[in-house]
Amino acid sequence: MAEALLEGRLIPTFRFDGEPLALADATIYVPTRRAARALRGAFVDMLGRRSAILPTVRPLGEFDEDEAAFDAEAAPAIDLAPPIAAQERLLLLAPLVRAWKESLPAHVRTRFNEEFVVPTSAADAIWLSRDLARLMDEIETEGTDWAKLATLVTGNLAGWWQVTLDFLGIVTDNWPELLKERDRSNPAAHRSALIRLEAARLKRSPPTGPVIAAGSTGSIPATAELLAVIAGLPNGAVVLPGLDRELDDASFAAITAPGARPATLGHPQYGLAKLIGSIGIERRDVEEIGAASRPLALRAALVGEALRPAETTELWTESRPRFPVSDVEQALAGVTLVEAANERDEAAAIAIALKRAVEMPGKRAALVTGDRALARRVSAELLRFGVVADDSGGTPLANTPAASLLRLALGAAFRPGDPVGLLSLLKHPLLGLGLERQSVRKAAELIELVALRGGTGRPDVASLDALFETRLAGLGGDSRQPFWFQRLTVRGIEEARAVLNRLTDALSPLTAMRGEKDADIATLTRASVVALEGLGRAADGSLTSLYAGDAGEKLAELLRGLVAVSSPFMIGAGEWPDVMEALLAPETVKPAQGTDRNIAIWGALEARLQSVDTLVIGGLNEGVWPRKPESDRFMSRLMKTGIDLEPPERRIGLAAHDFQIAMGTETVVLTRSARSGDAPAVPSRWLQRIVTFIGKDQATAVRRRGDALLAWARALDAGDRKDFASRPQPKPPLHLRPQHFSVTEIETLRRDPYAIYARRILSLMPLDPVIRDPGAAERGTLFHEILHLFSRRMEDPRAPGALAALIEASRACFADAALPPDIEAVWWPRFEKLAENIIEWEHTRADAVARRYAEERAEKTVIGRTGITLSGYADRVDLLAGGMADILDYKTGSSPSKAQAHTLLSPQLALEGALLRRGAFKELGICEPSQLAFVRLKPNGEVFEESILEYNRKPKTANELAEEAWARLERLLFHYADPTTGYLSRALPFREGEADGDYDHLARVLEWSAGGASEDEAEG
Repeated sequence: MAEALLEGRLIPTFRFDGEPLALADATIYVPTRRAARALRGAFVDMLGRRSAILPTVRPLGEFDEDEAAFDAEAAPAIDLAPPIAAQERLLLLAPLVRAWKESLPAHVRTRFNEEFVVPTSAADAIWLSRDLARLMDEIETEGTDWAKLATLVTGNLAGWWQVTLDFLGIVTDNWPELLKERDRSNPAAHRSALIRLEAARLKRSPPTGPVIAAGSTGSIPATAELLAVIAGLPNGAVVLPGLDRELDDASFAAITAPGARPATLGHPQYGLAKLIGSIGIERRDVEEIGAASRPLALRAALVGEALRPAETTELWTESRPRFPVSDVEQALAGVTLVEAANERDEAAAIAIALKRAVEMPGKRAALVTGDRALARRVSAELLRFGVVADDSGGTPLANTPAASLLRLALGAAFRPGDPVGLLSLLKHPLLGLGLERQSVRKAAELIELVALRGGTGRPDVASLDALFETRLAGLGGDSRQPFWFQRLTVRGIEEARAVLNRLTDALSPLTAMRGEKDADIATLTRASVVALEGLGRAADGSLTSLYAGDAGEKLAELLRGLVAVSSPFMIGAGEWPDVMEALLAPETVKPAQGTDRNIAIWGALEARLQSVDTLVIGGLNEGVWPRKPESDRFMSRLMKTGIDLEPPERRIGLAAHDFQIAMGTETVVLTRSARSGDAPAVPSRWLQRIVTFIGKDQATAVRRRGDALLAWARALDAGDRKDFASRPQPKPPLHLRPQHFSVTEIETLRRDPYAIYARRILSLMPLDPVIRDPGAAERGTLFHEILHLFSRRMEDPRAPGALAALIEASRACFADAALPPDIEAVWWPRFEKLAENIIEWEHTRADAVARRYAEERAEKTVIGRTGITLSGYADRVDLLAGGMADILDYKTGSSPSKAQAHTLLSPQLALEGALLRRGAFKELGICEPSQLAFVRLKPNGEVFEESILEYNRKPKTANELAEEAWARLERLLFHYADPTTGYLSRALPFREGEADGDYDHLARVLEWSAGGASEDEAEG
């Protein structure tokens, strides 16, 4: 287009003759600001060393709805209210939406006599307000009238749409008045008014210089009016992008025929056909400003035929023979089709195609896609080649460092109890607190170890310093100290205290607002800004790193807007994190130019009026090209048709037009993935049409070129074959091997010897898990403590006060446990249900029991001739009247099973019986076991005794099972007394296919098991 203007082919009365001021009188309108920059660059390249003032290039404002697109000369004389800011509009609509949602149940009950529950939240109101604002923009962009809503016949609408119609009526009544009070206008209405003002100015005072509109399809009615005015100017010209002049007249007429099916709106030429109709010119009167090369002309004709309206596809039988094989080959010579197996291969192939395309100096390439996930993948793949692409899609503001710090701060302040969120805040790279970053990072690690790892609880940032002190004091007691205890230093503890004090102070403006039911957005934002700046302040007191770059500026702009907004939208302070998420969600940070100016990633609209040597059209699957038409939350298709809004298929037509234009690039790479996520993907309808039209042989040829790219993509990660890590089986010297075990370790020695090696020989202790809510393990421990306390206090469970004593013991243990209220509300009734059944079970045993021993310790006892000792604890040992004893093990879960205990895969009970026979329980002396059993405490309150002495109709006595376990243990220990015997990883794993043991990562289980190593049982 720039070349045609300079050479006089665009405006017959204008030709650039080298006069520096000649171009200054020209005005060019383009769809987007990016297109405007590209066009200015094109003029600079074409002018070379010649001096000239460039034409005025103005965007039509399709992206910038909140800013004036033109400097209207007549503006002072016209009462045109400025557009309302996007955030202000949301926060003014939100109270209306929330009030509507709160009234819905009563509304539905009145209208339909049905009960209806609608969850209402401030964040939901923001999201729905954004949808409503989008609908308002659509209505005002199309130039229709809200008043037409009143003409809709409610009897034709489904019940839900009648309800939303009532709501829209309220909005249409209140919203204009609200705007009038604030002297504001809707952005879309403001933009359309400005465009019409510009059209009126041009019509009233036609400029003497050229006036050109290029790249727009006139999809906005106001823009179409402007284009019609420009087309009628003496020096005016409208450059229509991609008008198909080869399509037969009957097919072209079918596109805009009255009463055509909605699917017709999805044709790529629909917008242009409608535009030239509104301008009042015939297609044959449109002139070409430049002749395409023969291959591109053939390709344009071929693509136009392939995408012809569905109503006339029967003409394919006539049109296809007009494309001989040689012409099709010539048309498709620059086309490559990549059909990848998955999204990763597609991204890698695209990256290679882009990189290869710019190998020659001066060449440029771009990816056009509506799939942001694919764009991010391609950006990541390009980094392998040292290329930072110019990605116009930008980065979601919510994912930038400063915004993530804000989100974490709000979560910590208003959603206490999340240790992961607290750790993320403490370790955030922007957390400064006015201290040196290195000291903050070290302090965060110490706070994590002391306060946020191990045990249970719900940490609160407001009391995190107190939790740190409490748990630090507990480390010096009689309890076993953690492996990292010796690393604590006085200086490190003081640094951690300083960080905690500053963290608490920084978040105090937010924590002070907890519990407020009616807080306004501006107040919450101001408190958030104070907290954010307190958190992000550097050691020198500056906030440079917090607000650095485009992302920091964007966040600051958003926060300033929220502080300035005047809105009646009041929310509970606890809802503020979700509301902030909703406000951040649509914001993106447009990046600065990438380091490689020759490779870009564009959206479809941004690709208009920009040219590159190689264009990759990515993500050619249904749902991306084109996008699936989205249903409106407030209006049905029937309602939209009733107020003269075009159906969703119109957007498909715009996307189809962009696709048709993109196919005009000299070198085109079409890509798709056979799968999208975990599901098969359907090829784009346009790709299917082209492949069908060109035929199998030609499709194979373009696929073959794509297969070459895929082969290179797979070769990127191919290398010399490396053997998998072997299954570890370390063989330490005998003098380093353990000489003592507890009964609970024997099962681990049997199942995963490597874990014994790592813990007992390498002395590697696993890091405690992050502090968490009490779970099944803690419930089991609590119930054990209750029963132990009860057994010590109550000698005879048949006594009249036994149940009361059990309840008293449980209350004491529950008090010591200090459970969160919601968990205690579940556990306490569960134990109350158990209590009566426990007493009843005790009654069934009481006559035979002489004395009960709770949590009885078995002293170290030598195992046969091995010289190795064994010790342990028994939950309960009941000495019977006849001199024998029962060993009981309380279980609140299902593991270990009776089968595992009987077959000695879980030998703890049987080994306790063997220790009993050898006098290891000093209080009982040498005693014969009579029974070995689990006491199951079921969630439904059931209590029953489960003997392990019989399984699969094979009974054994307690002595037999105990001695068998002892003999097996002796053989196992002799096995490990052999220096050639190693500690095999996962000899007999607890759960097949799971690698979540404390030392499985160290043993590289996932690697050696993927390499084919089996998990056969170890010898012995």
